[in-house]
This record gives sequence, C-alpha cells and structure tokens, in this order.
Amino acid sequence: MIKAKDMLIARRADTKARADFATWKMMAKLNGASALPAEAQTFLASYKALLREMTEFEATEATIDLVYKSYYTKMGGVGAAPDIPAHASAQVTGNVTAFKRPPAQRPRAVGGSEAKPRLPVALIFACLVVVYVGFRYFMH
Repeated sequence: MIKAKDMLIARRADTKARADFATWKMMAKLNGASALPAEAQTFLASYKALLREMTEFEATEATIDLVYKSYYTKMGGVGAAPDIPAHASAQVTGNVTAFKRPPAQRPRAVGGSEAKPRLPVALIFACLVVVYVGFRYFMH
C-alpha cells in the first residue's frame, strides 16, 4: 500500500522530472548540453539512444520515467516509485496559445445621459464639512 507521503513525493518527483527534462532537451537543442550536470547529460544520452529505437514521444516518456524514478529515491520515497497517472495522451505539437481578443469597451460619455452624477460626491463633502464644523463648535 502506498502512503500519502510517498504519493506526494511521487507527484513532486514527476513534476520536477518533466520540467527538468524539458529544460535539458531545450538546452541540447541550443547546443548548451555541455553546461548541464553530468546526471543530466547521462539522461540525455539515454534519450538519444532511445530515439533510435522508438518515436520521439515514447522516448521522451521513457526518459522522463527514468528521471522520475531517480528523483523519487533522492526525495526520500520508500520502495519502488509508484505509477503516476499519465498526463494528456495527445502529444503537444507546439507551445502556442490562442488568445481571444477582449470584448470592445463601450466609449464613456463625457457629458451625456450616461455620465455619473456629481451630486453624491458634493453632498458627501458638504456633510463632512458640516460634521467638522459641528464638532469644532461643540468642543469649544
């Protein structure tokens, strides 16, 4: 039986593994893999070997699983790393998000019927003046 603590460690390890692998993969594409730690370079080498045998998506998931298991033990997980439910099964083809245009704002009327009345502000100010004068009058 998997304890809640181990499941929490497993989720954190999986999230970290996915983020780190994406970073390492991008660094490799930008010819910066030599700046990565030795462990990251080892995982990238195993990823390149897996690419020769399977599709990119399968190789990525297999490498992330290896990194996840490594992180799980480093983070203090007990026993074998539990299986984490797979994320979206569809492969992401790009990182472009479609943005919706915000709705057009209605133009503000300068002096038309939709203009806010100034009376409440003036009334509040006048009441404050009356309260202040009354307070001063009764205190002396």
